[in-house]
Amino acid sequence: MQYRRDQSGRELSVLGFGCMRFTRKGNTIDLEKAEREIMAAYRAGVNYYDTAYIYPGSEVLLGTVLQRNGIREKVNVATKLPQYMVGSLAGAEKTFREELERLRTDYVDYYLMHMMTDAAQWERLKNMGIPGWIAEKKASGSIRNIGFSYHGNTENFLKILDSYPWDFCQIQYNYLDDVSQAGVKGLKAAAAKGIPVIIMEPLRGGKLVNGLPAEARKAMAENGRGWTPAAWGLRWLYNQPEVTVVLSGMNSLEMVAENVATANDALPGAFTEQDFALLDKVKALIRAGEKVGCTGCRYCMPCPKGVDIPGIFRCYNAMYTEGKSDGRYQFAQTVGMTREPAFATRCVGCGKCESHCPQGIPIREKLKEADRALRPLPWKAGLNIARAFMVRKGRKAAKSQG
Repeated sequence: MQYRRDQSGRELSVLGFGCMRFTRKGNTIDLEKAEREIMAAYRAGVNYYDTAYIYPGSEVLLGTVLQRNGIREKVNVATKLPQYMVGSLAGAEKTFREELERLRTDYVDYYLMHMMTDAAQWERLKNMGIPGWIAEKKASGSIRNIGFSYHGNTENFLKILDSYPWDFCQIQYNYLDDVSQAGVKGLKAAAAKGIPVIIMEPLRGGKLVNGLPAEARKAMAENGRGWTPAAWGLRWLYNQPEVTVVLSGMNSLEMVAENVATANDALPGAFTEQDFALLDKVKALIRAGEKVGCTGCRYCMPCPKGVDIPGIFRCYNAMYTEGKSDGRYQFAQTVGMTREPAFATRCVGCGKCESHCPQGIPIREKLKEADRALRPLPWKAGLNIARAFMVRKGRKAAKSQG
């Protein structure tokens, strides 16, 4: 197993175990099966295990396995504060204590503010007093490193990154998401600060393995490298020295073995021009089913009215390359839940974006089309409810500080 270092010099395995996708048996996780997988990864050198408060049964299972195998102090445990559910310091404390109990431990190695999508969320937490709470936990040793996981646009990621002395961060990043969400710009900005970057969704939840077009799978199979689709995705990440740990939601011994084998010999800078060309071909085949030929170059930005043009188009395309519900969910995360939602309906038709688009996309027309697809009535209502909930949380927190 290869290792890369965090800010303190601690070695972290380049392959991390994502504890969200364990096999379930009825209404619970299959403990015996999950334990075999966790221990196989541990014996292979994996020392980073990522879970979260909202992953059903995951914290309890991980704590049980680590304790009864006597390896808690030999691994790094990462879990997350569901900041979108917490409206006070008392709420944060109660949640954190529950997590420690579930994990059967008295400290967390890597603790994250979960699923940040907007800089306004961190401002709310700061107003609540979370930085002081974090300082207390770090002083006591119950939190060793503090970070945040992120699912918004690049601009908001950079704002959060610059607003606090983070120990690490976690982003969705893969060869298809290289210019969306935090993207390569966010990855390099974090690395420039010396902040370790943990990668989630390296294979888009398996879609870059099982959801590839037949032609893309054929191109990979016929390539002389002999790598599987999963290996291609992971090696693209390991090729970048700015990447610290790549999380994989492994739920079979075969998956553990394959990913460990990849992590054992994938080195930074090992990709050749031919390797990049192969993935460019795969991306083109994936995007052949897209509705808008947007490359995410962002020449259309900033929009005078705040419309997230490339973000909307990315989610619209995802509806047709990954599934309608997936595209709409990504839209809710990255566009719909920001403080000032960057909906297409904010467009006033000035045409500035179209004058800068290298692809010649009729942006104004396509924005209307995308909005109709991404926000049908039931989804629009759901977004409104979710936004109202977040606003109430923010007001409640502000009032408690007043």
